[in-house]
Amino acid sequence: MANENIKTRVLILSDTHSASPTENLSSPFRTPLPSADVLVHCGDLTMVGLMSEYKRVMKMLQGVDAQLKLVIAGNHDISLDETYYLRKGKFMQRLKEADEDMPRRARELWTGEKARTAGIIYLDEGVHEFKLKNGARLRVYASPYQPEFCDWAFPYWRNQDRFNPSHQITPNAVPIAVNPVPDFPNIDIMMTHGPPMGILDQTTRREHVGCEHLLRAARRCRPQLHCFGHIHEGWGAERVTWKVNNENEVEWKEYVKEKEAIVVDHEKIEEDRAVFVDLGNGSEKPLRWGEETLMVNASIMTQTYRPSQGPWVVDLDLEKAE
Repeated sequence: MANENIKTRVLILSDTHSASPTENLSSPFRTPLPSADVLVHCGDLTMVGLMSEYKRVMKMLQGVDAQLKLVIAGNHDISLDETYYLRKGKFMQRLKEADEDMPRRARELWTGEKARTAGIIYLDEGVHEFKLKNGARLRVYASPYQPEFCDWAFPYWRNQDRFNPSHQITPNAVPIAVNPVPDFPNIDIMMTHGPPMGILDQTTRREHVGCEHLLRAARRCRPQLHCFGHIHEGWGAERVTWKVNNENEVEWKEYVKEKEAIVVDHEKIEEDRAVFVDLGNGSEKPLRWGEETLMVNASIMTQTYRPSQGPWVVDLDLEKAE
């Protein structure tokens, strides 16, 4: 990468489900969260998308020391998916009467003045670009969608390719991409709620439940960092080396050349309140952008909904903004 790169720190959270950092010294998810240039929250802000839950999450994010705080929804944030909410919101929130105005109020909360004042930006699906105070340019692809999961919000069927344009879809898939993932080298960070297939997506039943189309898109995009959550027991990080010369494979297992798990010292996580990974020039092992992507499942909740898994802090080299 060029000499005009700027070291930028990214704090990654996902699946906090309305929980706030504790003061318990044995929990890595505790106050204060590490400071960063950018915070990204990969969805499942809440349990069922109630306004009271959103307000608790916003208060938590307001207290984080980060200039820019990027937020997407997840399948539990049901009132941010208006189509889903009007169909099933009353049942999911155990309401006596449907609150059809809740999607509007939820969106206004996350896009309104209170959020902007705190540096919070709610991202719809698609590409977003930012100029950071440190002088860096940050290009993000965001999406709250994941394969249909027990009839929760932001779903698509597994035979539908939501992430690749029609001429690049997974063979035999149905193209539905409205905001496809761009090709390399146009994105620095992908933030999706769900994981790609085979990457930190294994359930306690040892089933891989990620999305093969998302993996295909990530291989095409090859960002420096792809962060997500959704599968709580998939918490962790892997350094993925791509197979980049054969774009026509049918089998998703052929997209990845090598995976290297990031080794975690759990005592150090408790001490530091996060896992720290440096991918920048001058680090022990700089990222080879275009060949590698760091994949991070940053689910704070365990499978039993205990907020006791640590955040991730990643240092990246970003290009200087013009």
